[in-house]
Amino acid sequence: MSTTTAQPKATSAFVAQAAIAFGVSFFGAGVGILYLPLDIWQRGFLAMSMLFLVTSTFTLSKVVRDQHEAASVHGRVDQARLEKLLAEHDPFTSVA
Repeated sequence: MSTTTAQPKATSAFVAQAAIAFGVSFFGAGVGILYLPLDIWQRGFLAMSMLFLVTSTFTLSKVVRDQHEAASVHGRVDQARLEKLLAEHDPFTSVA
């Protein structure tokens, strides 16, 4: 008696939409920083801040994904142990 559910997979259209949205927003922020009426050091600060924000976002999303995968692995192991115990249990045997 297995009650495993399939993990939903992202479609190629969703992956493409996410990649395009990221590229457009990153390009737009870069162009916005480039054309701001600021000194070079102020533009540099904004550009470095934007790059740090992007890299830390990727890191955060990887950590959240890894935690979710670890939790689902533990859940599957616990479910397998429970199924094994239930399969081995015979309620009609007497305890002597």
